[in-house]
Amino acid sequence: MAFRISYHYLKQQKEIGFANDKHHSVYDAIATAEGVDLTEFHRMESQVANVSRNDRKTMKDFREEYFRKLGFSQVTIVREE
Repeated sequence: MAFRISYHYLKQQKEIGFANDKHHSVYDAIATAEGVDLTEFHRMESQVANVSRNDRKTMKDFREEYFRKLGFSQVTIVREE
């Protein structure tokens, strides 16, 4: 089953294909599609994971807030039948 990611970037609706073997996460996929460098994000994400002891809610909140600051919003996964 294929997946697509629907999201808003800088107030424009966009949609891309998603494959688990190409990207670490949904957020990595949309950043790659828009040409956003995530070096700083991955460094900070690692620090948050160490401090929060990999608490899922804390990690999710961090990712969503970081990408919101980059201009991404309404990130959803759409299944293709």
